[in-house]
Amino acid sequence: MTTDLLQKQTFSVAASTDFMMPGTVRFGVNSFLSLGDELEKLGVTKVAVISDKGLEKVGLVDRAVEIVHASGKTSTTFTEIAGEPTFDLLAQSIAHVKAEGCDAIVGIGGGSALDVAKATAALVDKDDFSAYFSGEKTVEQRTVSCILLPTTSGTGAEVTKNAIFEDTENEVKRGLVSASFLPDVAIIDPALTLSCPSRVTAASGVDAFTHAIESYVAVNATPITKMYAEKAMKLFAPNIASAVHNGKDLEGRIGMSWVSVLAGVSLANAGVGAVHALAYPLGGKYHIEHGVANALLMPFVFEVTGETRMSEMVNVASFLQLGDYSNNPHEALEAVVSYLYQLLGKLNLPTSLSELGISKEDLPDLAHQASKIDRLLSNTPYKLSEEMILSIYLNAYKGVKQRD
Repeated sequence: MTTDLLQKQTFSVAASTDFMMPGTVRFGVNSFLSLGDELEKLGVTKVAVISDKGLEKVGLVDRAVEIVHASGKTSTTFTEIAGEPTFDLLAQSIAHVKAEGCDAIVGIGGGSALDVAKATAALVDKDDFSAYFSGEKTVEQRTVSCILLPTTSGTGAEVTKNAIFEDTENEVKRGLVSASFLPDVAIIDPALTLSCPSRVTAASGVDAFTHAIESYVAVNATPITKMYAEKAMKLFAPNIASAVHNGKDLEGRIGMSWVSVLAGVSLANAGVGAVHALAYPLGGKYHIEHGVANALLMPFVFEVTGETRMSEMVNVASFLQLGDYSNNPHEALEAVVSYLYQLLGKLNLPTSLSELGISKEDLPDLAHQASKIDRLLSNTPYKLSEEMILSIYLNAYKGVKQRD
């Protein structure tokens, strides 16, 4: 079935739209080795390598530092990242880079490390960044160069304008958004993902699919963003299982690296929606990994919101090779939701909120928090009330799809 992006689609006609990407996107096995060349082009002198403890332990941080030094630059490292980053950790990173007088940042790692790296690069020259943390102010420009290298295939953080942090004081996750978070160079080397653990591969991989499908149906979607999201979904189905269950399969890793970057570009320009809105409170209060939360909530959310995007659901079913539902759009939605639900089990991911230790008594408060995330809910082609959000949480808590 050929996707017709201009038929039966709803696009905003209220305003013009921009399409943004990093200055350079380099994709290829062993492209990590070109890091020194890119630093030379940027004309920088001192580089802060920002990563996490795990990658430091396996020697990847040292490899990056060696490349930096071989290019004639000096360096410092910040590797205090463990788990999902907080605003307090971001403040520590900013303070370190500012004290070292760096004029470039190289971020290496999963979404957490890359979010810290690009937010640090954007905020290091600001005197008071508390207003940026709260969302009251948006970073208008970045004065420090930034190169990002992902070691997982999922968040797409290397090509997005978003950075997610935990606000530990209020027990919520907060998304910061700025074009200044786009790096000068994104280097996507699938070889860097070969050692990524199975669970992380699964969670981040489904996270990438969440970016693709949510941006595909988003209120702010355009023909260009849909093109990227479509290709990401087509590559997801034949590659995710191999990447998760046979992590040394380079072809599977290459495929999922493409899924991540393509979905990330679509996300960066069209945005995401209700799945992410409902996932944020789970991360803030229970510290559930972002990818796991998205993966679990996705089928339950789309069972509701998919009703307003039936033609897109027909297309998604085709992208996932589930069949041709051109004449039965409601069956297309059911097929997609069923696929997403079964995917959790096939990838050994949690299948219910109760399995994650979420208290049923907390669900109303979580629903209230999610209902306030208007940036994401307003980009969802379905008006979700707080009561409907609570109903979705309850279904996800039970771990079974509820139908009349």
